[in-house]
Amino acid sequence: MLTVRAPATSANLGSGFDVFGVALERPADVVRLEKADRVTIEVTGAGSQYIPEDPDKNTVGAVADALDAPARIQIDKGVRPASGLGSSAASAAAAAVGLNELYDRGYSREELVPIAAKGEAVVSGDAHDDNVAPSIMGGFTIATDKGVTQVDADIPLVACLPDIVVSTRDARNVVPETARVDQMVETVGNAASLTTGMHRDDPELVGRGMHDTVVTPARAKLIDGYEQVREAAIAAGATGVTISGAGPTVIAACAEEDRRKIASTMLDAFSERGVDARVYQTRIGRGAEIF
Repeated sequence: MLTVRAPATSANLGSGFDVFGVALERPADVVRLEKADRVTIEVTGAGSQYIPEDPDKNTVGAVADALDAPARIQIDKGVRPASGLGSSAASAAAAAVGLNELYDRGYSREELVPIAAKGEAVVSGDAHDDNVAPSIMGGFTIATDKGVTQVDADIPLVACLPDIVVSTRDARNVVPETARVDQMVETVGNAASLTTGMHRDDPELVGRGMHDTVVTPARAKLIDGYEQVREAAIAAGATGVTISGAGPTVIAACAEEDRRKIASTMLDAFSERGVDARVYQTRIGRGAEIF
Protein backbone atom coordinates (compact mmCIF):
# COMPACT_ATOMS: atom_id res chain seq x y z
CA MET A 1 0.00 0.00 0.00
CA LEU A 2 1.25 3.47 -0.92
CA THR A 3 0.21 7.01 -0.13
CA VAL A 4 0.94 9.79 -2.63
CA ARG A 5 0.57 13.54 -2.17
CA ALA A 6 0.14 15.42 -5.46
CA PRO A 7 0.00 19.22 -5.54
CA ALA A 8 -2.49 21.62 -6.99
CA THR A 9 -1.19 23.41 -10.06
CA SER A 10 -1.69 26.63 -11.97
CA ALA A 11 -1.66 26.34 -15.75
CA ASN A 12 -1.28 28.95 -18.51
CA LEU A 13 0.07 31.74 -16.27
CA GLY A 14 -1.38 34.24 -18.73
CA SER A 15 1.07 34.16 -21.63
CA GLY A 16 1.60 30.37 -21.74
CA PHE A 17 -1.83 29.07 -22.77
CA ASP A 18 -1.87 25.24 -22.81
CA VAL A 19 1.93 25.23 -22.33
CA PHE A 20 3.04 26.70 -18.97
CA GLY A 21 2.30 25.28 -15.54
CA VAL A 22 3.56 25.43 -11.96
CA ALA A 23 3.17 23.13 -8.98
CA LEU A 24 1.85 24.85 -5.86
CA GLU A 25 3.12 24.17 -2.34
CA ARG A 26 -0.52 24.00 -1.24
CA PRO A 27 -3.27 22.76 -1.55
CA ALA A 28 -2.88 19.10 -2.58
CA ASP A 29 -4.67 15.77 -3.04
CA VAL A 30 -3.68 12.70 -1.01
CA VAL A 31 -4.27 9.35 -2.71
CA ARG A 32 -3.89 5.90 -1.10
CA LEU A 33 -3.42 2.89 -3.35
CA GLU A 34 -3.46 -0.83 -2.64
CA LYS A 35 -3.10 -3.68 -5.14
CA ALA A 36 -6.39 -5.39 -5.97
CA ASP A 37 -8.04 -7.62 -8.57
CA ARG A 38 -10.04 -4.72 -9.97
CA VAL A 39 -10.17 -0.94 -9.74
CA THR A 40 -12.37 0.54 -7.03
CA ILE A 41 -12.45 4.23 -6.12
CA GLU A 42 -13.54 6.06 -2.98
CA VAL A 43 -13.52 9.88 -2.89
CA THR A 44 -13.67 12.14 0.17
CA GLY A 45 -12.77 15.76 0.83
CA ALA A 46 -13.40 19.02 -1.01
CA GLY A 47 -16.17 18.68 -3.59
CA SER A 48 -16.16 14.89 -3.35
CA GLN A 49 -19.93 14.78 -3.81
CA TYR A 50 -19.44 15.94 -7.41
CA ILE A 51 -16.77 13.39 -8.33
CA PRO A 52 -17.89 10.04 -9.77
CA GLU A 53 -16.47 6.89 -8.19
CA ASP A 54 -17.12 4.82 -11.32
CA PRO A 55 -13.61 3.99 -12.68
CA ASP A 56 -14.83 4.65 -16.24
CA LYS A 57 -15.76 8.22 -15.29
CA ASN A 58 -12.93 9.10 -12.91
CA THR A 59 -9.47 10.35 -13.87
CA VAL A 60 -7.64 7.74 -11.80
CA GLY A 61 -9.61 4.91 -13.40
CA ALA A 62 -8.22 5.88 -16.80
CA VAL A 63 -4.69 6.03 -15.36
CA ALA A 64 -5.03 2.60 -13.75
CA ASP A 65 -6.27 1.20 -17.05
CA ALA A 66 -3.38 2.76 -19.00
CA LEU A 67 -0.84 1.24 -16.57
CA ASP A 68 -2.70 -2.09 -16.34
CA ALA A 69 -2.58 -1.64 -12.58
CA PRO A 70 -5.82 -2.53 -10.78
CA ALA A 71 -6.01 -1.14 -7.27
CA ARG A 72 -8.21 -0.04 -4.43
CA ILE A 73 -7.88 3.74 -4.62
CA GLN A 74 -8.88 6.23 -1.93
CA ILE A 75 -8.76 9.90 -2.92
CA ASP A 76 -8.81 12.62 -0.27
CA LYS A 77 -9.47 15.82 -2.23
CA GLY A 78 -7.66 18.90 -1.05
CA VAL A 79 -8.09 20.56 -4.44
CA ARG A 80 -11.68 21.52 -5.19
CA PRO A 81 -13.06 20.46 -8.59
CA ALA A 82 -13.73 23.25 -11.12
CA SER A 83 -11.31 25.54 -9.29
CA GLY A 84 -8.70 26.25 -11.95
CA LEU A 85 -6.11 24.59 -9.71
CA GLY A 86 -5.74 21.30 -11.56
CA SER A 87 -8.05 19.24 -9.35
CA SER A 88 -8.43 16.29 -11.72
CA ALA A 89 -4.74 16.54 -12.65
CA ALA A 90 -3.67 16.20 -9.01
CA SER A 91 -5.61 12.97 -8.63
CA ALA A 92 -4.36 11.64 -11.97
CA ALA A 93 -0.76 12.57 -11.15
CA ALA A 94 -0.93 10.87 -7.76
CA ALA A 95 -2.39 7.73 -9.31
CA ALA A 96 0.21 7.62 -12.08
CA VAL A 97 3.16 8.06 -9.72
CA GLY A 98 1.77 5.68 -7.10
CA LEU A 99 0.69 2.88 -9.43
CA ASN A 100 3.96 3.09 -11.36
CA GLU A 101 5.76 2.46 -8.06
CA LEU A 102 3.29 -0.10 -6.70
CA TYR A 103 3.50 -2.26 -9.83
CA ASP A 104 7.14 -1.43 -10.62
CA ARG A 105 6.30 -0.30 -14.16
CA GLY A 106 9.58 1.58 -14.47
CA TYR A 107 8.35 4.78 -16.14
CA SER A 108 10.23 8.02 -15.58
CA ARG A 109 8.37 11.07 -14.24
CA GLU A 110 8.32 12.62 -17.73
CA GLU A 111 7.01 9.39 -19.26
CA LEU A 112 4.17 9.39 -16.73
CA VAL A 113 2.91 12.79 -17.90
CA PRO A 114 1.03 11.58 -21.04
CA ILE A 115 -0.33 8.63 -19.05
CA ALA A 116 -1.77 10.96 -16.41
CA ALA A 117 -3.08 13.22 -19.18
CA LYS A 118 -5.29 10.35 -20.34
CA GLY A 119 -7.05 10.69 -17.01
CA GLU A 120 -7.45 14.43 -17.60
CA ALA A 121 -9.24 13.66 -20.86
CA VAL A 122 -12.02 11.91 -18.92
CA VAL A 123 -12.95 15.25 -17.34
CA SER A 124 -12.07 17.87 -19.94
CA GLY A 125 -12.55 15.88 -23.14
CA ASP A 126 -8.94 16.48 -24.23
CA ALA A 127 -5.60 15.24 -22.95
CA HIS A 128 -3.60 18.30 -21.86
CA ASP A 129 -0.23 18.14 -20.12
CA ASP A 130 -0.07 21.65 -18.65
CA ASN A 131 -1.51 20.62 -15.26
CA VAL A 132 -0.36 17.02 -14.92
CA ALA A 133 3.23 17.89 -15.87
CA PRO A 134 3.92 20.19 -12.89
CA SER A 135 1.87 18.01 -10.52
CA ILE A 136 4.13 15.06 -11.37
CA MET A 137 7.45 16.84 -11.91
CA GLY A 138 7.16 19.92 -9.69
CA GLY A 139 8.45 23.43 -10.30
CA PHE A 140 7.72 25.30 -13.53
CA THR A 141 7.01 23.22 -16.61
CA ILE A 142 6.78 23.88 -20.34
CA ALA A 143 4.69 21.18 -22.01
CA THR A 144 4.77 20.82 -25.80
CA ASP A 145 4.30 18.05 -28.34
CA LYS A 146 8.06 17.41 -28.06
CA GLY A 147 7.92 16.70 -24.32
CA VAL A 148 8.21 18.54 -21.01
CA THR A 149 10.92 20.97 -19.88
CA GLN A 150 11.09 21.47 -16.12
CA VAL A 151 12.71 24.22 -14.05
CA ASP A 152 13.03 24.23 -10.25
CA ALA A 153 11.71 27.70 -9.49
CA ASP A 154 10.92 29.48 -6.23
CA ILE A 155 8.33 32.25 -6.63
CA PRO A 156 5.89 33.38 -3.90
CA LEU A 157 2.26 33.21 -5.05
CA VAL A 158 -1.23 34.02 -3.85
CA ALA A 159 -4.11 31.92 -5.19
CA CYS A 160 -7.59 33.27 -4.46
CA LEU A 161 -10.47 30.88 -5.13
CA PRO A 162 -13.92 32.50 -5.30
CA ASP A 163 -17.11 30.57 -4.64
CA ILE A 164 -17.86 30.48 -8.37
CA VAL A 165 -17.84 27.45 -10.66
CA VAL A 166 -16.24 27.70 -14.10
CA SER A 167 -16.05 24.42 -16.00
CA THR A 168 -13.02 23.69 -18.17
CA ARG A 169 -15.30 23.09 -21.13
CA ASP A 170 -17.05 26.47 -20.74
CA ALA A 171 -13.73 28.28 -20.36
CA ARG A 172 -12.35 26.61 -23.47
CA ASN A 173 -15.41 27.53 -25.51
CA VAL A 174 -14.79 31.27 -25.03
CA VAL A 175 -11.15 31.17 -26.18
CA PRO A 176 -10.75 33.25 -29.39
CA GLU A 177 -9.98 31.22 -32.49
CA THR A 178 -7.68 33.90 -33.94
CA ALA A 179 -5.23 36.55 -32.71
CA ARG A 180 -3.71 39.62 -34.34
CA VAL A 181 -0.01 39.69 -35.19
CA ASP A 182 0.66 42.43 -32.61
CA GLN A 183 -1.00 40.27 -29.94
CA MET A 184 1.16 37.30 -30.93
CA VAL A 185 4.31 39.42 -30.74
CA GLU A 186 3.35 40.71 -27.29
CA THR A 187 2.49 37.22 -26.04
CA VAL A 188 5.84 35.79 -27.20
CA GLY A 189 7.68 38.59 -25.42
CA ASN A 190 5.72 38.09 -22.23
CA ALA A 191 6.21 34.31 -22.30
CA ALA A 192 9.96 34.80 -22.76
CA SER A 193 10.06 37.23 -19.83
CA LEU A 194 8.14 34.81 -17.60
CA THR A 195 10.42 31.90 -18.50
CA THR A 196 13.52 33.97 -17.78
CA GLY A 197 12.00 35.05 -14.47
CA MET A 198 11.46 31.41 -13.48
CA HIS A 199 15.12 30.62 -14.17
CA ARG A 200 16.18 33.60 -12.04
CA ASP A 201 13.56 33.18 -9.27
CA ASP A 202 12.57 36.76 -10.10
CA PRO A 203 8.93 37.54 -9.18
CA GLU A 204 9.12 40.90 -11.00
CA LEU A 205 9.91 39.28 -14.35
CA VAL A 206 7.42 36.46 -13.77
CA GLY A 207 4.66 38.92 -12.93
CA ARG A 208 5.43 41.05 -15.97
CA GLY A 209 5.30 37.95 -18.15
CA MET A 210 1.81 36.99 -16.94
CA HIS A 211 0.19 39.73 -19.01
CA ASP A 212 -2.02 38.38 -21.81
CA THR A 213 -4.39 40.14 -24.21
CA VAL A 214 -5.83 37.10 -26.01
CA VAL A 215 -7.21 34.35 -23.75
CA THR A 216 -7.41 36.01 -20.32
CA PRO A 217 -9.79 38.87 -21.28
CA ALA A 218 -12.25 36.36 -22.77
CA ARG A 219 -12.19 34.14 -19.71
CA ALA A 220 -12.29 37.04 -17.25
CA LYS A 221 -15.92 37.62 -18.23
CA LEU A 222 -16.79 34.29 -16.58
CA ILE A 223 -15.42 35.43 -13.20
CA ASP A 224 -17.50 38.01 -11.35
CA GLY A 225 -15.17 40.64 -9.88
CA TYR A 226 -12.01 39.57 -11.73
CA GLU A 227 -10.95 43.05 -12.84
CA GLN A 228 -11.54 44.54 -9.40
CA VAL A 229 -9.56 41.75 -7.74
CA ARG A 230 -6.73 42.09 -10.23
CA GLU A 231 -6.49 45.86 -9.75
CA ALA A 232 -6.60 45.51 -5.96
CA ALA A 233 -3.83 42.90 -5.96
CA ILE A 234 -1.59 45.05 -8.17
CA ALA A 235 -2.19 48.04 -5.89
CA ALA A 236 -1.20 45.88 -2.90
CA GLY A 237 2.12 44.97 -4.50
CA ALA A 238 1.49 42.00 -6.81
CA THR A 239 3.94 41.92 -9.71
CA GLY A 240 1.42 40.18 -11.96
CA VAL A 241 -2.09 38.76 -11.79
CA THR A 242 -3.93 36.37 -14.08
CA ILE A 243 -6.49 33.56 -14.16
CA SER A 244 -5.26 30.19 -12.96
CA GLY A 245 -6.05 27.58 -15.58
CA ALA A 246 -9.66 27.76 -16.67
CA GLY A 247 -10.57 29.73 -13.53
CA PRO A 248 -12.15 30.89 -11.36
CA THR A 249 -9.00 31.03 -9.18
CA VAL A 250 -7.08 34.26 -9.59
CA ILE A 251 -3.32 33.91 -9.09
CA ALA A 252 -0.80 36.61 -8.24
CA ALA A 253 3.00 36.61 -8.25
CA CYS A 254 4.67 38.73 -5.62
CA ALA A 255 7.58 39.34 -3.31
CA GLU A 256 7.56 37.34 -0.08
CA GLU A 257 6.99 40.38 2.12
CA ASP A 258 3.85 41.43 0.19
CA ARG A 259 2.10 38.07 0.13
CA ARG A 260 -0.08 38.44 3.23
CA LYS A 261 -1.29 41.93 2.29
CA ILE A 262 -2.13 40.81 -1.25
CA ALA A 263 -4.04 37.78 0.04
CA SER A 264 -6.18 39.95 2.32
CA THR A 265 -6.76 42.53 -0.40
CA MET A 266 -7.95 39.92 -2.91
CA LEU A 267 -10.41 38.46 -0.41
CA ASP A 268 -11.76 41.93 0.34
CA ALA A 269 -12.15 42.74 -3.36
CA PHE A 270 -14.24 39.62 -3.98
CA SER A 271 -16.26 40.33 -0.84
CA GLU A 272 -17.11 43.81 -2.12
CA ARG A 273 -18.66 42.10 -5.14
CA GLY A 274 -20.69 39.84 -2.85
CA VAL A 275 -18.55 36.81 -3.68
CA ASP A 276 -17.20 34.53 -0.94
CA ALA A 277 -13.65 33.30 -1.49
CA ARG A 278 -10.76 31.52 0.17
CA VAL A 279 -7.10 32.27 -0.32
CA TYR A 280 -3.89 30.25 -0.35
CA GLN A 281 -0.62 31.95 0.50
CA THR A 282 1.61 29.57 -1.39
CA ARG A 283 4.62 29.33 -3.71
CA ILE A 284 5.99 27.11 -6.48
CA GLY A 285 6.61 23.69 -4.92
CA ARG A 286 7.56 20.07 -5.46
CA GLY A 287 5.80 17.47 -7.56
CA ALA A 288 4.02 14.31 -6.40
CA GLU A 289 5.62 12.63 -3.38
CA ILE A 290 5.34 9.00 -2.27
CA PHE A 291 5.02 8.21 1.42
